[in-house]
Amino acid sequence: MGTDRIGRVFDSFSRLEVIHEAVLQIENTSGDFRYIREYAGKGPDAPFLAASITKMFTATCVLALERLGTLSLDYKVVEYFDDAELAGLLVIGGEDHTDKLTVSDLLFQVSGLPDAYEEGALKQRLLREDFHISFDGLLGEVRKLKAHSLPGASTKAHYADINYDILGRIVEKATGRGLSEAYGRYIFGPLGLKDTYLPEGANDTVPGVYYKDKLLHRPEFVKSSRASGGCVSTANDLMAFLKAFFTGELFGKDMLSDVSCFRSLQPSFNPIRYGGGLMQIPLSGIYTLFLGKGELIGHCGSTGSFAFYYPLKDLYFIGDLNQMADASLAVKLVMRLAMAVK
Repeated sequence: MGTDRIGRVFDSFSRLEVIHEAVLQIENTSGDFRYIREYAGKGPDAPFLAASITKMFTATCVLALERLGTLSLDYKVVEYFDDAELAGLLVIGGEDHTDKLTVSDLLFQVSGLPDAYEEGALKQRLLREDFHISFDGLLGEVRKLKAHSLPGASTKAHYADINYDILGRIVEKATGRGLSEAYGRYIFGPLGLKDTYLPEGANDTVPGVYYKDKLLHRPEFVKSSRASGGCVSTANDLMAFLKAFFTGELFGKDMLSDVSCFRSLQPSFNPIRYGGGLMQIPLSGIYTLFLGKGELIGHCGSTGSFAFYYPLKDLYFIGDLNQMADASLAVKLVMRLAMAVK
């Protein structure tokens, strides 16, 4: 399996100046192979911010509800909202195209909506202070920015958290449940996940995340992120979830083909492609000097979290680098780990 090589790759990343703690867990589907590495005492049961891996939880709820016939990917988004709530969200050439948005457009990141976090002022503000922003507030930030394309019109996807913030509201409206309760019903409960949750109350623990040498505590913003990036989890819990996702335990394996249509993202995300709640990282391209084989499928987060399946070797890579100074490190690590496997 090349565990010595895997260990050396993990150690090389752990020595980076921006890394203060880290954990890595690798398993195969059957569970007869399991490999764990810790750095600075961070083990497989240590809580960390799942960040954008949360999008996979939201996508799971959407797929489960489609399976049950509660919603369809073809449904118009505006069916779930009052007329004024989303008005003016997707304006191109002076015309409002918000009513054209479908659930599928959001799920596959082809809505054309801009990302208020990266393209707006939210990221820089977050580095300075903690703050809560309401759903209406997020919509307001998106309205300040220029839309990128008509829904589904581009051959490329454009990564934007607001797509999943809206999907979270749709899950709530379709089920009549809060998002945390929906996650519990369709994911946490069936899988017996005891250490994964959406922080909501004052007593819910929200782990800190490092930015360079500073440990930032941003509980209010994390609680604002909810469907796009608000989950807290552990390596053990995410391993159980990732396996259940790719074996189809939560919504039926036949539906995986429905979300496995991957498109290129904006250049800052290269070489990542995006499908329905899933990132795809090809290992055979220029970023590996054409030395890799196969692909990684899953998700990573801006805080250094990652959860990817490597079908070629039937391996699941889960971990956390707990840093937001360099969002590319988690992707670089998991690519190197996959290439270290023989």
